[in-house]
Amino acid sequence: MEVVDFGGWPNSIRLSNAEVELVATTDVGPRIIRFGFVGGQNMFHNDPETLGKTGGDGWVNYGGHRLWHAPELEPRTYAPDNGPVEHSWDGKSLTLRNAEPANGVEKEMRVTLASDSPRVDIVHRIYNKGPWPIELAPWAISVMGQGGRAIFPQEDFKAHGETLLPARRMVLWPYDDMADPRYTWGRKYIQLRQDPASHATQKIGMLNTKGWAAYVLGTDVFLKRYPYEPDANYTDLGCNTESYTDTNILEVETLGPLTRIEPGAYVEHLESWLLAHTDCGTSDAEIDAKILPLVARLPKL
Repeated sequence: MEVVDFGGWPNSIRLSNAEVELVATTDVGPRIIRFGFVGGQNMFHNDPETLGKTGGDGWVNYGGHRLWHAPELEPRTYAPDNGPVEHSWDGKSLTLRNAEPANGVEKEMRVTLASDSPRVDIVHRIYNKGPWPIELAPWAISVMGQGGRAIFPQEDFKAHGETLLPARRMVLWPYDDMADPRYTWGRKYIQLRQDPASHATQKIGMLNTKGWAAYVLGTDVFLKRYPYEPDANYTDLGCNTESYTDTNILEVETLGPLTRIEPGAYVEHLESWLLAHTDCGTSDAEIDAKILPLVARLPKL
């Protein structure tokens, strides 16, 4: 662990091992603003117009990975994170905290980088600091680098006659266009490309029982695993996975269950990340061959 200047934020914290590195901001955030191989590309998007900026009353999309709470609602969800972040290091894990007094909550991310592999484990927590119970869902959002492709697994394909019940829950937003060429609707996978030349916004949600999602950027693959709870009440018509894209970004978003949090208690959401070099094509067979062995390297949460 070391303190570094990242993009004009002088108090950023870098964690690294022999393979990968991540950088978290403490001048704003908390945000994990960089994740990539040592000396390699940043898998996360950074907005060059907001790098190094602090202060202000409005919410700023600095990029990177952040913790929000769902369902999405203004102004609650868009609480600014433009000031200093409380942080601590115990020799193994970096803990980042930020209070939202207007919402009566405190957000926390505990980040642990493996010493001998390209893996990161993140515990996201939202504490109820108010005097009465609240209900929300933890929402972990990774803003990915431009020009890549997100991959989301569907339920196992079964031919007509094998089952009579529905198995794939997918949610669309009012501004979605299912004919948008950035989508690939496969038998086993849904893919969504980030295209800087496209100015239309798209968002898709789903109940992802497989508990993983991936983002391919060149020959680097970012993979995250997260829990699926069969009996849980998920927000946004039952989504634990969502993705939004526009001309600048693509977000790989995961959600925990909608939870009633008593005063002084918290809700928790886990993610495990893996970074790998692999040249992955777009067909189901190529994804099976390249991505599924990476999924097997992370435990099911």
